[in-house]
Amino acid sequence: MDSTLHRAGSTTHLKIVLVSLVAATVVVAVGFNARTSSTDTVATAAGPAVVKPGQPPAFAGKEDATVR
Repeated sequence: MDSTLHRAGSTTHLKIVLVSLVAATVVVAVGFNARTSSTDTVATAAGPAVVKPGQPPAFAGKEDATVR
């Protein structure tokens, strides 16, 4: 049995390619079927939530800003 991939047989290469293809397919399938929560994608009866702006921040220090 060879421990290096360069001198491995063609059946070993085929097995490695098939196992990696199956593993990648499983990862993609799990990613497609993953759900975060049911409220993320469903709109409520009142419509989407509206975020209103608050008061602007008050800055202390130099009053005139230098723009270059």
